[in-house]
Amino acid sequence: MAGETLHLELRVKHLDCENEAAKIEAGLREHRGVVEVRTFPKSGKVRLTFDGDATSRHALETALAELGFPAAGAREEAAPSWASPKVLTSLTSGVLLGTGWALSHAPVPSWAPLLTQGAAIVIGGYFFAREAIEKLLEKKVVGIELLMSIAAVGAAALGEPLEAAMLVFLYSISEAAEGFTEQKTRAAVRALMKLVPKVALVRREGVDVEVAVESLGVGDVFIVRPGESVATDGEVVSGETAVNQAPVTGESVLVKKGVGDGVFAGSINADGVIEVRASKTSEDNTVAKIIHLVEEAQEKKGESQRFIERFGARYSPAVLAAGVLIAVGLVLAFGFTWTAALHRAVVFIVAAAPCALVISVPITLVAALGTGARNGVLIKGGVILERLATVRTIALDKTGTLTRGEPAVTDFVVLPSSPHTETEALSRIAAIESRSEHPAARAIVEHARARGVPIGEASEVRAVPGAGVVASFAGEEIQIGRLGLFESLEDNVAGVRAEVERLEAEGKTVIVAGTRSRIWCVVAMQDAVRAEAREAVELLHARGTELVVLSGDQRLAVERVAKALGIRRFHGALSPEDKLARIRALALRAPVAMVGDGVNDAPALAEATVGVAMGAAGTDVALETADVALMGDDLRRLAFALALAQRTRQVVRQNLVLSVLVIGTLATGALAGAFSLPVAVLVHELSELVVIGSGLRLLRAPALEATGAA
Repeated sequence: MAGETLHLELRVKHLDCENEAAKIEAGLREHRGVVEVRTFPKSGKVRLTFDGDATSRHALETALAELGFPAAGAREEAAPSWASPKVLTSLTSGVLLGTGWALSHAPVPSWAPLLTQGAAIVIGGYFFAREAIEKLLEKKVVGIELLMSIAAVGAAALGEPLEAAMLVFLYSISEAAEGFTEQKTRAAVRALMKLVPKVALVRREGVDVEVAVESLGVGDVFIVRPGESVATDGEVVSGETAVNQAPVTGESVLVKKGVGDGVFAGSINADGVIEVRASKTSEDNTVAKIIHLVEEAQEKKGESQRFIERFGARYSPAVLAAGVLIAVGLVLAFGFTWTAALHRAVVFIVAAAPCALVISVPITLVAALGTGARNGVLIKGGVILERLATVRTIALDKTGTLTRGEPAVTDFVVLPSSPHTETEALSRIAAIESRSEHPAARAIVEHARARGVPIGEASEVRAVPGAGVVASFAGEEIQIGRLGLFESLEDNVAGVRAEVERLEAEGKTVIVAGTRSRIWCVVAMQDAVRAEAREAVELLHARGTELVVLSGDQRLAVERVAKALGIRRFHGALSPEDKLARIRALALRAPVAMVGDGVNDAPALAEATVGVAMGAAGTDVALETADVALMGDDLRRLAFALALAQRTRQVVRQNLVLSVLVIGTLATGALAGAFSLPVAVLVHELSELVVIGSGLRLLRAPALEATGAA
């Protein structure tokens, strides 16, 4: 009988490629008690599901260490790039290569340079030759590593040990450079981990004590002093301050926080001392979720990457077969000696190997995903990044996206037929609306509080679907909602309709209140346009995107906002089904992105080419459901995301074109005998390093000043 199923997630050292991931998976699947193994080579992470009665964490960590992948602490500093085993073997190979070359020009026995050059070949080729053999034997795959290994052995066998050592050394450099690149892309995750402090000052039984952040529990109250980072998500229970949320949301403006306001893990307290009640543990807070989503996204391959990998799986065996045919053909058809024919075949194999082509896409995509995360934009994988680059139309929800989502009362009109004064009417309406979390209800309650109007207690509150709410107050049944709720009062409604239409013509949301026998008052509200929305719209227009507003609000309110922001196309009074239909119609013309809050309009977000959730920090549903999550409420982050995606596509194309040109030129020259082995090796490896460097450009944010999102 199986015991309790447990889960374990470990960061391990030396895991930076899929072959090493396969080695871990193969090694641990044979381990007693292991149910499932998942590896994340881009993140250097292993996730295990195991039977707690059959094995333990210690046993699994020991097994990983025996496989060559010891566990690393979550906050452990990354080893210096030069300390990587691949870098050290590459450097050793280079030193031996240089020594061998010097000895070949010195008055020493002939075996001395040969021995040194042989050592350079063995040491420099250890990692990629072992990988080549493992792929061939375990997966029956002819990879690039096998091509380079055969070329090196062939060159040495043909009496060119110096050239073979050079090939091994240069290829080992490119392998080490790939590992370095993986470390650079992981820097985004390490930077996120550092946002959260290691300890928190917790108040327990009236005493302030420092505890490890990992030991914080939901409900614990911790103190955040000026300049300190917030330990985990929570709610301010004492004090006021301004908080820098830029590390989490990308917003550059300090945000005021007081009692009742939520704060995110990793945000920085600017001035006052605050006490915060933890609402999430360190494993479940906003920063932890961001880290998890970034690491998951880095493992999700784009369409172009999958195509290149499929191409490489077929192309590498074809190159090896072509090399054999070239050698045989040159001997049989052109009378070459076997030595000369094999030499040309070796040069061809080196020249045609698709190293730069295969690495060009993943390096670029992973770097871009990390850069997005550092700037408050979470993109769920390479395929989403590629789709985002194709978007030509963006549909925007109004409330909470273009506006603040916090309507304020602009007009409170008490009708002559009302038996109550303005204060009495407002007190009754606010008492009923205080039982609702609807934004309009909150606006009325805030209006009453601002006027100093007492808010009483309502009872028997019940909703009228699609119309409003009915409740009892001081023995009186009161109705609040749209004018249609009072249709039975034909004479009264006729007199009020003109006032309602006047206010709606100004783009305001209007409700009325009264009893079953008469209407007392008309209340109008308006949602303020976000300060940065106009700039965001200008930036999106500048990128050639067409903008459309899709909203459930009444058409005049939508028109007011759209015209204020310079958006020509807009649709109001849309049901969720209407929005879905509009998205489908737009998608028939061009790829479309839908921007909302990630909770409402879920069908439209799912139907769009890319669904974008705005203000997703601290919102679990938005983080989980959206293709792209903008952590803050700044719409300019969308312009940044679009710029990042388009720049990534441009860099990928540049890398692919460069790789194809280099391979084509080298392969043609190798067939014609125009290139020697050293030249082919040098150009081939330099092209790979250029592609890696080009991809790493995406670690820098794409012209933030140009997108206005800095």
